[in-house]
Amino acid sequence: MPELKIEREHTLGLAGARAVADRWREQAEQDWGMACVYEPGEAQDRMRFERSGVSGELRVRDTRFDLQLKLGFLLGAYSGKIEAKIRANLDELLGPVA
Repeated sequence: MPELKIEREHTLGLAGARAVADRWREQAEQDWGMACVYEPGEAQDRMRFERSGVSGELRVRDTRFDLQLKLGFLLGAYSGKIEAKIRANLDELLGPVA
């Protein structure tokens, strides 16, 4: 099962990162049909998401986003395109990588 790991640093602080994570959740649910569960924490939030053929977790911290995504067999063939789309989406939400 292919696994993607995407890490992004940011300067938004935890409140700003939570706002970006909420926008990402909305897009994931609406555009990609993901079922998302958000678990806030003191220093780190977690968002678990899944749909047929995909599951993963987004960890939201005051200076960093860590996204892990597991792709099923059929979507594994498109892992490069999927990773590029997610990176572009995070660039749009967080701003380009410095």
